[in-house]
Amino acid sequence: MKSMTGYAKAEKKEGGIRTIIEIKSLNNRYCEINCKIPKTLSSKEIEVRNLIRENISRGSLTVTITIEYEDEPLPFSLNEQVAEKIYESLSNLSKKLNIEEKVTISDILSFPNYLLFNEIRTNESEAEWKIVKKGLIEALKKLNEYRRAEGKAIYKDITNRVKKLSGILKKIKGLSQSKLEIEIQKLREKVKKIINNQEIDEQRMHLEIALLANKFDISEECLRLESHLNFLEETIKSKEPVGQKINFILQEISREFNTVSSKSDDAEISKLIVNAKEEVEKIREQVQNIE
Repeated sequence: MKSMTGYAKAEKKEGGIRTIIEIKSLNNRYCEINCKIPKTLSSKEIEVRNLIRENISRGSLTVTITIEYEDEPLPFSLNEQVAEKIYESLSNLSKKLNIEEKVTISDILSFPNYLLFNEIRTNESEAEWKIVKKGLIEALKKLNEYRRAEGKAIYKDITNRVKKLSGILKKIKGLSQSKLEIEIQKLREKVKKIINNQEIDEQRMHLEIALLANKFDISEECLRLESHLNFLEETIKSKEPVGQKINFILQEISREFNTVSSKSDDAEISKLIVNAKEEVEKIREQVQNIE
């Protein structure tokens, strides 16, 4: 079992190139990836995403990749044509808005993304990717280790709550059987009174028994609850991502406890069902953080 939250950082340095990879992971129903990578590696974004999906099945991930050169920065060029266009646009805007100040070089340089571009050499881009890939694999490994550590704590908590639910169900079954016996005895006493006063209406007698059994017998619901709890216990031990599956099982468990609640008018059973629902909700909260 793995948590969906985590953080990992990896640094790699080769041939004067230093790369820093940071990964932050949060809860999400799906696998959503937000990549912040240098322009030199824009062509590798699909490979970055594929590598992440091979290791992570669920979560909202933010991946930040930074590249630094220890010797000297990459040369850049100034796009003069774009600079002229920026100057022209700003000048026209100043006239339109009746702004007296003239456009300065500082105003033009406030648009660096349009003016400057690095002179990328193909071999340098490939060298960067080789180092980044190694760092990304290491960061993903660290992230999964972090998520597994949190997952162990969640697993322990859910296991304890499943045991509590099994204990609650056992008590409900015992109380239900006692309640049914009491109601049957009441019906027998009622029948005796009828016999003393008049002849027994067989159809009415069968109807009363059928209604009583339908009203208080929760054996089928308890049997299904036992099955669901066993399935839940098996599921949380799986090595595969189980978050969504556990949610579906919890829905079935909640449904059965609601049915038991509607069929029982015993105060003690009602209290036990409230406790059971509380445990189910606590498990559901934990499941929101499971991959």
